Amino acid sequence: MRKSRRHKRSFTRIKIFIGVVLVFIVAALALNQTLSDQEQEPVADGNIHFVMLMGVDHRADDIGRSDTLMVACIDKTAHTVQILSVPRDTRVAIEGHGYDKINHAFAFGGQKLTQQSVENLLGVKIHNYIMIDTHAFERIIDAMGGVDINVEKRMYYEDPWDDNGGLVIDLYPGEQHLDGKAAEEYVRYRDGEGDIGRIQRQQKFMTSLLTQAVNPAIITRLPEILDKVKSSVQTDMNPTELASFVGEIKAWHDNGLTVATVPGKPAYYEDVSYWLPDIVALRVALAEKTNAKDLQKITERAQLIAAKYESDLPKEIKDNANAGNNAPATSTDGIKEKDSDSADEKENTDDENQTLPPAVRPENITVMVINSSGINGAGAEVAKILQQKGFVISGVETGNTDNRENTTITTAADNTDIFYGMPFSCLIMDGGDENQAVVNIGRDYEKVNE
Repeated sequence: MRKSRRHKRSFTRIKIFIGVVLVFIVAALALNQTLSDQEQEPVADGNIHFVMLMGVDHRADDIGRSDTLMVACIDKTAHTVQILSVPRDTRVAIEGHGYDKINHAFAFGGQKLTQQSVENLLGVKIHNYIMIDTHAFERIIDAMGGVDINVEKRMYYEDPWDDNGGLVIDLYPGEQHLDGKAAEEYVRYRDGEGDIGRIQRQQKFMTSLLTQAVNPAIITRLPEILDKVKSSVQTDMNPTELASFVGEIKAWHDNGLTVATVPGKPAYYEDVSYWLPDIVALRVALAEKTNAKDLQKITERAQLIAAKYESDLPKEIKDNANAGNNAPATSTDGIKEKDSDSADEKENTDDENQTLPPAVRPENITVMVINSSGINGAGAEVAKILQQKGFVISGVETGNTDNRENTTITTAADNTDIFYGMPFSCLIMDGGDENQAVVNIGRDYEKVNE
């Protein structure tokens, strides 16, 4: 069995989120050992240093995609680092190519166009970049000796069409030590939260890795780790610049790693998922965190850019985004924010005769739709049907069409009843989180409007 490359990337592109940061840390540690007698040169001027971190899925037949994208904001005075995740589906203006997903910038113009697109989104100057191929993750974690992490929930997922003979993710909740294979399963786990849920797990995993990286025992493993990653890394930082940050790593850990995600909301257009950034909230938060001058001017400029961005959105994207505005938003601190009109806050004012518990109301279930039918528009149509029934759509993606015969809905056992009565044939399966579901459209799908 063979599945489409595009579907494979939906998992591969998230694997290396931690690997990029790990390479930065390991390279700095190693270089510190070899450059102690060399003259130290200053890094970029100013107290704030921005480094773009990219995980790229390189392939022999194409340039690849920047499937994981982050920006490290390093404060050399406060001795802190903040990691901002940029969702790969973030819809931005890419010079010469109109509006598209930000991860497509790499295919259009490599690292330079990606960096330019990130700078235009954030409104800051990126000083350096670090790029790593996505195939080093498991090897790096095993070379480190694994990592301790508290798995937050039961994680079970099967993908028999994975290129490597099938994928089974089977993790139980609780504090545990993960080797490279299990760690990869953790960051690859897919649920109804879509890309934002994966990013939050990756951020949690990165925090655990930082703790592992400052363990003195890691020094003895440096030769093995470097051997695993040296051919997979590209950067414009010279050895002296990398080494200059090594003394900060312990302080970053002690001061607490701050993780955040570009704020915004999900939407979809013609079976393609997008993340629509809240440009004003993003730029104001960055300005505040970096103690930028003239906050009022920055805010006014951001408002103008946001207004232009909003006016350029296709009507269908606006409609889908507004229909899904009860979905959890993401703040610049990476914390899910509750909508003031959400179902949870209305619970006490509901009709006394309401018998359904909150967990099985459609508005409390987040759904990822995967179109594996080969029928254009099927994903958008199913998403619209689910929205009309009250479900929250986290995204619409394109999946494999080779062997997906039947349409399936996978959700927790307590939720299965609420999915009965769909206007299309489907198998309802037990699995996943109590407030999430994954709808995978198979070749048996027939368009409702035909």
